[in-house]
Parts: sequence; structure tokens; C-alpha cells
Amino acid sequence: MTSLNIVDSLFLYAVASTWFLLLFNVILALNGFMFYLSIDRKKRNYINDTIDFPNISILVPAHNEEKVIEKTVRALYNLSYPKDKLEIIIINDNSTDKTGEILKRLKDKLVDFNLNIITTDKINGGKGKSNALNIGFKQSKGSYIVVYDADNTPEKQSLKYLVCTIISNQKYGAVIGKFRTRNKNKNLLTRFINIETLSFQWMIQAGRWQLFRLCTIPGTNFIIRRNVIQELGGWDSDAITEDTEISFRIYKLGYKICFMPLAVTWEQEPETLKVWFKQRTRWVKGNIYVLNKYFLRIFRHKTKSILFDLYYFISVYFLFLSSVIISDVIFVLGLFTNIKISLSGNYLVIWILAYVLFILEISITLTLEKGESNPQNIMLVSLMYFTYCQLWIIVSIKGIISYLKDILLNKDIKWYKTERF
Repeated sequence: MTSLNIVDSLFLYAVASTWFLLLFNVILALNGFMFYLSIDRKKRNYINDTIDFPNISILVPAHNEEKVIEKTVRALYNLSYPKDKLEIIIINDNSTDKTGEILKRLKDKLVDFNLNIITTDKINGGKGKSNALNIGFKQSKGSYIVVYDADNTPEKQSLKYLVCTIISNQKYGAVIGKFRTRNKNKNLLTRFINIETLSFQWMIQAGRWQLFRLCTIPGTNFIIRRNVIQELGGWDSDAITEDTEISFRIYKLGYKICFMPLAVTWEQEPETLKVWFKQRTRWVKGNIYVLNKYFLRIFRHKTKSILFDLYYFISVYFLFLSSVIISDVIFVLGLFTNIKISLSGNYLVIWILAYVLFILEISITLTLEKGESNPQNIMLVSLMYFTYCQLWIIVSIKGIISYLKDILLNKDIKWYKTERF
């Protein structure tokens, strides 16, 4: 086979893979839109204030969170939930800043609030979010466990939406809410992240729930049954994306993970590329760990949810990534060398249609959020393909290399802290 034929074959692979994933995401987006319509019609019926609300333990892992922790605690204090049924556990995990001082002051001031502070040190703490959650869980008493990140400000009714949803169906092992970007107007990066998170939730979470009745737990704003965590033996302390990993094990137990977008929390997103790269690289490393952990057992899993998510992650991190890299390399080679695509056909039209499809699927998800489907955001979506999405290629490659280095060097899991602003 000549080098020219190799180029043609690689190009066809890239085109086919890209279009497959684009069309699949359009299907998810349309199903997410259908789910939104069903939720919007019945949103007044999801909270039943006549029920006997169960005891809830809220876990908040916090490592050097002096910039955001007070706002988070006050948001939890203002939740519309019976305070006698609410236990707040902040795991001050080996912090070296003023996180501990701020928490002590809040505990002294909010006297009618069941605020418990667990402080760890270098010996039992500082080993990652999973370890902090396991420490907090051991001291919790609630029938249900809710997890928020330290930079979260949940809306007042959000906890009730989570609780009323999970108690409505015994098959729900966990229920996840929706997160929004509270610093979206800070700069161009946060505006891109805002669009990305909205797209992810309505396209990947809502679309999959509507189509397949499955979701993946995010790192924050979710509720899980106490007996489920006990049966699982807690969070995997070796997983740096503990949310994805525990989702697979919940599926394996036969439970469902439900999406309740009316339960909203607002969180702070990275405001610089340096912090964004560090956070996203951690996500890639964590998801590669999950793939590696379950891939060898893929054919032994009889749970369709596990199989679907494994295939989906493989598609994102290998199929789509390789397709984008191949198409970019062929484009550059075509500009500076004699290596060209010899296939007949107007491939410029195919590329333009793929680009239009990308804009369409993201734009659909923006219509589901009040004020987000505006000309400025549509223009940003058209720029994302050439800028923000291309950065994901670098992040994915960096994450995979970093994961392999950690295995070769046998590095221990450490707390991967996202810098706050």
C-alpha cells in the first residue's frame, strides 16, 4: 500500500468516526430536549412538602478553600430543608491556609446549625477527595448522603428536589442535579466552560437518561443511598475521578442513577488556562484509570449501563481523539508537503456540514437555559470548534501520558486541588 493510499484510509477513518460521534451527540441533544420538556411541564409536582423528610448528611471535602468555603457553608445554611434533619460535615483535609479558622468562626456563629468539622493531617489526610469522603462518611449518620464541592452554592430548593426524587423510586441508587457556572462572565475561557457544562448536562446526562435511563455521577450536587455506599465499601481511594468510578459500581449493583436538573448548584470554574489544563488533565487521567480498571472485565459485565459507558468513554478518548489528530495532521501535510488526499469528492462540503452539525447540537442545548441562547453565545459556539475544542486534544494527550508515567513511577494518589479565585 502506498503512502497516498494510507493517507486516504486514515482520512476516511477520521471522517467516519467524526460523523458517527456528531450524529450520536445530536440524537442525545434531541432526547435531552425532550426530557427538558417533560421536566418543565411537571416541575411543580416534584417536591412534596407533606412527606416526612429523611435525615441527610452533607459531605463537603475542603482542602485550602479559604476563598470559597464561607460562601458555601452559608448556602448550605440557607437550604430549604428541616434543619433538625440536616447534618453538615466539612472535611478540612490537611489545609494549610485559613480554611480551619473560617470554619471554626462559622460554627460558633451559626449556633442553630448542625455543622461538624473533621480536620485531618498529613498522616490520615491529603490523599485525595475519595479519601476525604470516606473519612466523612464514617462519621455521618444520615440515611442519605449528599456531596457538594467546597466552591458550591446550591439553590435553596435543590436539596428537596434531590431527596424527593430518590425516595420516589427504590431503583434509584443515586440522583444527580445540575451545576451552573457562577463566574461565567469573567472572561472568554469561563464563557466557553459555561457553554461546555450546559451542553454536557443536557446532551450527555439528560439525553442518556431519556434514551437509556442512565447517567454518570458528577463530582458534586448528588445524593446517594447510605446502604449503597456501605455495600460498595465507600469510594475508591485510588480514583482521582471518584465520581465516574463509583457510577460504574452503582450500575453493577443493579441501581439506576437519575438526572434531576431542577436541583441546581452554582460552582466556580477555572479562570486561567493554567488552572483549566491542570483540572482537565486530572479528569482525563481519572477516566483513563476507570477505563483501565473495567476494560479487561468488559465482556464479563452483564450490566448494559456499564458496557454503554465504557464504549462511550472509549469513543471520546480514543476514537474521536485519534480522528481529530489524524484530520489535523493530514491538513498540515497537505499545506506543506506533496502528500494529498487522492479520493474523489467534495470533502470541503463534508467538513462544513460537520461544522454546522456541531453548532446545531450545542445550540439546541443552549435553548434549554433561560438567557443562554443569545447571539453572543451562538458566536462563541462557532469559535469553540477552532479554539476550545482543539485544546481538549492537548489535554487528552497530556492526561494519557501523565497516567502512564504515574503507573511506571508507581506514584501515590494525591489531592488534585483546583485553584480558586
